[in-house]
This record gives sequence, structure tokens and C-alpha cells, in this order.
Amino acid sequence: MPVEISSRQKIPNEPATDRGTSIALIFALVAERLSIYYEHEKWMTKAQGATLASEWLSRSKRSMPAEERRHLSSLSDQLARQIAETLSREVGLLTAHEMMESLDPNYQSEIGRSLMVECERMLDSETRESE
Repeated sequence: MPVEISSRQKIPNEPATDRGTSIALIFALVAERLSIYYEHEKWMTKAQGATLASEWLSRSKRSMPAEERRHLSSLSDQLARQIAETLSREVGLLTAHEMMESLDPNYQSEIGRSLMVECERMLDSETRESE
């Protein structure tokens, strides 16, 4: 059964750069993936993640090639599964909640900041490997 994806999320306010947008998309997709996983015990597919990224981007009049959106969706899937594997259900629920709250630029969260740094590290690592 396919998992429904939410359209309520906003991409965290990052500088309007390709890199910043990519990091913000990974973060928002990880938050959404973890929320769905902990609420429904199902993982969003990579295609659903890429589609959701496209919807978010279109709201801010931005776009990104489908291949890049699929790549970011794949990275977010990797990170979300790593997080879920290392946390108890209770801590995972708290982490997902903190990430969702952190999508609001007015919400300050140490968990959100540290996971944003992890998203940045993951993107940079991928970029270095492809060079």
C-alpha cells in the first residue's frame, strides 16, 4: 500500500543557493520520511520523495532537474533509515517531531541544527565522491 505524503511541510529557510536548497530539501525529506515511518511504519518511496521535493520547490517558484531530486530523495532515504536504525521508537518519535518543528525558521532546536549539519555533510561527501 503506498504511503501518502504530506504537502504541509515548508523547506527551511536557507540561503537561496543550489547547495543551500539541496541541504534544506534533504533535511525536509528526512523529517517527512521519519514522521511517516513512525506514524505508519512504512517508508516513503524515493519517487514519492522526489515528487514531494518538486511540490515544495514549485511553491517558491524554484525548480530542480528530476535526476537531482531523485538523488536528494535517495540521500534523505539513507539518512532517515540510518537514524531509525540507531534510535529507540520513543527517541525516534521525538527526533522526527523536532525535525518537523525545525522546518519553521522561528523554531530553534539543537537536534534540528545537528541534523542539518549531517545533511550538509552527507551532500558534501556525495559531491566529493562524484568528482
